[in-house]
Amino acid sequence: MKYKAYLIEQTDDQFNGSVKELDKPAIEAGHLIISVHYSSLNYKDALASTGVKGVAKAYPFVPGIDVVGTVLESADERFSEGDIVVATGYKIGMAVHGGFGEIVHLPADWVLHLPENMEMFDAMSIGTAGITAAACVKKIIDSGISKDLPVLVSGATGGVGSVAVNILSKLGYEVHAITGKTDEDKTLLDMGATEIIQRSDYMAEPVRALDKAIYSGAVDTVGGDMLAKMISMISNEGAISCCGNVGGMKFTSSVFPFILRGVSLIGIDSAESPIELKKELWRLLSSEWQLDLKSQTKEINLDTIGEEVNKILQGQQVGRIVIKHGA
Repeated sequence: MKYKAYLIEQTDDQFNGSVKELDKPAIEAGHLIISVHYSSLNYKDALASTGVKGVAKAYPFVPGIDVVGTVLESADERFSEGDIVVATGYKIGMAVHGGFGEIVHLPADWVLHLPENMEMFDAMSIGTAGITAAACVKKIIDSGISKDLPVLVSGATGGVGSVAVNILSKLGYEVHAITGKTDEDKTLLDMGATEIIQRSDYMAEPVRALDKAIYSGAVDTVGGDMLAKMISMISNEGAISCCGNVGGMKFTSSVFPFILRGVSLIGIDSAESPIELKKELWRLLSSEWQLDLKSQTKEINLDTIGEEVNKILQGQQVGRIVIKHGA
């Protein structure tokens, strides 16, 4: 049996993607073969698609760290043929072929049954970005951040940032959104942001060891100097979830926010999170945290993935990109 996939191939130092037909793998013990209905495009997928070192294990390769679909074959007693399942992160789209193919062969331990009241498209409008956002929000809420002050979100039009804005707004927090895009104010307001801050304005003043404490918490998807400045502006007993490094892997801060205000800096790695945490996050996102992201989600097919990869690498992505397999 053959299936279609967006395959990245390497020629010398060049990496190019195209739709190819591949052979369906033979099932291994403890694994599932899944017919993928939808996947989604994340920053890590874009990196894998362009050959950035340390993302994909080897080439030729099929990216796609998110998968939702139906079980074709099961070699694990927890799943049966026809089950609707979802999988995000772990080594999907990194060490094993991912959701940019119509079929995936995954360890059952990486897979969950999709919540009954969630549609497959909606699951991929959330995807890894949304699970990461949910993990960020859960961590700062569990830290006890106050609703008396706003919560700050960086990279607010991106995949993680946009879902974080949506969730925080739904939960009744005042959300201030930082963006580098000058023409997306309406989009951010529709997501639930109450104030939009241009990145250039926010970073115009140098980072201080301790700045005015005007935020109760923050979700940072950027890293670098942006994170350093956000830390300095968090109020007493506040918390920041950090999950990105597009603005830089390093930052320079002071101990003052931590020892004078009791600020917590929390790292988020949703890809390798325990499967039970992912199960809880999917439960929240299908119940009290349920979102309608359709207006913020663009649906594409395999033939147009390359265009969207270029956009995300150029910082032009807004909201979420879902890849549909089949007609």
